[in-house]
Amino acid sequence: MNPTLLDLKDIHEPEAIGWWPPAIGWWILAVFIPLLIIFLVWLYKRLTRKTAIKTANKLLTQIKQDQTRDNLQKLSDLSILVRRVAISVSPRAKTAGLTGRQWLEFLDRSIKGLPFSQGVGQLLADAPYRKTPPTEQELSQLIDLCEDWLKAQAKS
Repeated sequence: MNPTLLDLKDIHEPEAIGWWPPAIGWWILAVFIPLLIIFLVWLYKRLTRKTAIKTANKLLTQIKQDQTRDNLQKLSDLSILVRRVAISVSPRAKTAGLTGRQWLEFLDRSIKGLPFSQGVGQLLADAPYRKTPPTEQELSQLIDLCEDWLKAQAKS
């Protein structure tokens, strides 16, 4: 056969595949990766919150049962413990600088009523400045209040 008679054309390669629109797998990754990051951040915050509250409950039990500490030392330890938990479970910038009345009002937001700003919880704000130790009854009420506050933190 004569090649000039057949009028054959040379092989044409297909056009290169464009980058747009991406394949379905890329769309799935574009949605899945941000969701995964959001989930991991949420999980991290939840785990650290739960760990802080569990540890605080153990420390609160130790403070409650320790017979070697006097009431003033127990009061100081309770104040430190509540402050640490608050900083752990709430944004640090909002809680670390609170003192006095503002600190007690912050603690009141978590539980029913105003037991910190108008009740026995006022001892927490006065702890560093007290010269006389609180009575056993006051300390017992404060420990119960702190336990209630920790339970409220665990629920939220």
